[in-house]
Amino acid sequence: MQKVFWGVLSTAKIGVKKVIPAMQRGQFSTVTAIASRSLKAAQAAAGELNIEKSYGDYDALLKDDDIHAIYNPLPNHLHVPWSIKALEAGKHVLCEKPIGLTSAEGQRLVDAGKAHPDLKLMEAFMYRHHPQWQYARSVVQAGTIGQLRAIESHFSYFNDDAQNIRNKAEIGGGGLMDIGCYNISLSRFICDAEPARVIGVIENDPKFNTDRLATAIMQFPGNVTSTFTCSTQLSPWQHVNIFGTLGRIEIEIPFNAPPDKQCRTWLQTGGEPELVQHPVCDQYTLQGDLMSKAILDDTPVPTPITDAVANMKVIEAVRRSAETDRWVQL
Repeated sequence: MQKVFWGVLSTAKIGVKKVIPAMQRGQFSTVTAIASRSLKAAQAAAGELNIEKSYGDYDALLKDDDIHAIYNPLPNHLHVPWSIKALEAGKHVLCEKPIGLTSAEGQRLVDAGKAHPDLKLMEAFMYRHHPQWQYARSVVQAGTIGQLRAIESHFSYFNDDAQNIRNKAEIGGGGLMDIGCYNISLSRFICDAEPARVIGVIENDPKFNTDRLATAIMQFPGNVTSTFTCSTQLSPWQHVNIFGTLGRIEIEIPFNAPPDKQCRTWLQTGGEPELVQHPVCDQYTLQGDLMSKAILDDTPVPTPITDAVANMKVIEAVRRSAETDRWVQL
């Protein structure tokens, strides 16, 4: 088998506009089926993206024996149940972030994965596979910027559409679930550790009851602090700075890295910052190929599914902190 045949559950925008086209360009991946609750929508997406099969039912796709793996970009409340169904149907699973509505729900998926040890299971945090993040982590681990001491990150956009799933609290909407999960994930990725405690401030939208502005501090072992702000109702912006005792790393477009131009980071260890340009690549293609290669070679996925539960626990801790107005231990 030279390529993994992927099926996609839903015609969600992230899949149709970003992930599927990227995976179609992969060395080890190809999308051969897509499903929607509407057969017409599935057929339209299949025609647009040159996908062989379309289904008007998710279960019908899972019963397709020609499909090896499932990409699940459904709304947050459907991540765990449909990922478990896919595992039970004998499919490998790449599930969009965040893994579920709670860490306990995420643990259900971890347990389901353990019950199917021959199947690969991973959360789709695509940013980690981009060369700019691999570079940043290697620089930190090499001690080039000295002792890691602080991380600052920001991620925001403006969306006050009541019909948008990101503004529906009952299905996992809100800034922390949609984009704050990146701020938390990158901090854990760079620190290569879990935070010992967190404190957060959250402002909820009075109509949607979702968090529209959240700021938090995470304290990691070794007195490393990571601060972040995420918002669904601020001017669009994203940026990351990583500080050590001898230097810093600045990542210009940390999350939505463009697939058609070089990404830039800056390394400053004294004097003027040095510009580091990374090769043009699509982080969704990299993600699909890395997952597919793990399936083909029967090797571990780049990020174990337990990482997804750990990330959810931090999101929950930030929420508890905001509710109680105090530090929360993890």
